[in-house]
Amino acid sequence: MNYVYEFTNKRKVTKKEFIHWFEKKFLYTLRKFHMTQKGDLIAYENKGDFRGMVLEHLMTMFAEKAPVKIVKSGKGKCTKKAITATTDTEADKMINILVKGNANALNELKPANNKVIKPLFLFLDKEVMIYCRLMNLKCRQRIEKKNQLGKFVDRLEEKHPEIKHSIVQSFLELYPQNL
Repeated sequence: MNYVYEFTNKRKVTKKEFIHWFEKKFLYTLRKFHMTQKGDLIAYENKGDFRGMVLEHLMTMFAEKAPVKIVKSGKGKCTKKAITATTDTEADKMINILVKGNANALNELKPANNKVIKPLFLFLDKEVMIYCRLMNLKCRQRIEKKNQLGKFVDRLEEKHPEIKHSIVQSFLELYPQNL
C-alpha cells in the first residue's frame, strides 16, 4: 500500500483517501465559517505558487457544485475575495501580532472577514503542497522570507507537530464572536 500522508495520530492515507479528505475539509471550512452565500461572485488571486494553484482548483470545483461564480481578481466586480492564507501563514501572523502587542490587529485574521475569505485557513502548507502534487497542478517554487519569530515557530512545529494548529484553534476559541 502506497501511503502519501501520515497524520499526527499515526493514521496513514493513500492518494485517493488524502484527496477525498482534503476536498471534504475544504468544503467544511467554507460551511463552518459561512464564507459563501448563494449568488456570490468570488474573485481569487493566483500568483502561480502552490497555494494559488490549489485555491484556483478548489474554487473551480466548488463553483461547479454551488450556486456561486468565480473569477480571477481584477475581472469585474466581486462580492467576496478568496485569498491563499493557510494555517502556517496565519499562525505566523498571530504570533507576530501578539509579540508586538497589537491585539486589535488580530481582527484581520478571521477566516471570513467582510469581503475577504480564507478557504485554506485550516490546512498546513505541507498538506496544500501534497494536494498540489497529487493533483498534478503546475506551480512555480516560491521562497518565502520569514523573520526570526517565523523561523522559531517552524522549528517548534518540527518538534511539536500540532503547534500551528493549536495556535489557530486557540485564536478561534478566544475570538468566537468575531467569526
